Amino acid sequence: MTLSPELLLHAYSVGIFPMAEHSEDPEVFWVDPKRRGVFPLNDFHISRSLARTIRKGGYEVAVNRDFDAVIAACADRAETWINQEIRAHYSALHRIGHAHSLEIYQDGALAGGVYGVTLGRAFFGESMFSRRRDASKIALAYLVDRLQLAGFTLLDTQFITPHLASLGAKEITRAAYHKALNKALAGGGDADFTAPVLPTPQELLQRSTQTS
Repeated sequence: MTLSPELLLHAYSVGIFPMAEHSEDPEVFWVDPKRRGVFPLNDFHISRSLARTIRKGGYEVAVNRDFDAVIAACADRAETWINQEIRAHYSALHRIGHAHSLEIYQDGALAGGVYGVTLGRAFFGESMFSRRRDASKIALAYLVDRLQLAGFTLLDTQFITPHLASLGAKEITRAAYHKALNKALAGGGDADFTAPVLPTPQELLQRSTQTS
């Protein structure tokens, strides 16, 4: 199957997404889960320990500083569904403004991050990684805050894991997902992922307390 940015955006608009069996497999297949993982944006759970880490600081948050490095880091693991074709076409989506990354830097090095696709008011989370303790959790906390500020209504995690569930992710039926997706795509226009100003740790935690 030959991917393209246009084909990928159409796929997300109808609720499916591509995967490969492993990084060296050239074939890509479409996935349409019967049950879907989502993050209710007003129910993201920042634990006391994560709040302490965020408050302590010692990290830098950036948006779209190095998208290719984030997707490469997400693919750099023993088992991955991200092959070369997926990497190339998501980078193309990034260049036209429909894929974004949020990065965490510590001591000047990329420590963690998350990337995903945006369409309408939906953010389709693709993958995240962590090279330092809690770096991916910090990235997710800043991501949720950014999506809320920008007017997004859907954060799709595709599947759910115990790690995501501990942070507030829920599993919903395919029908419920399509209802949420259609709502996020209704009205035309795309929410601007790049618009919100990055908050201070104190601002992030205060807003999280008000909405959770």
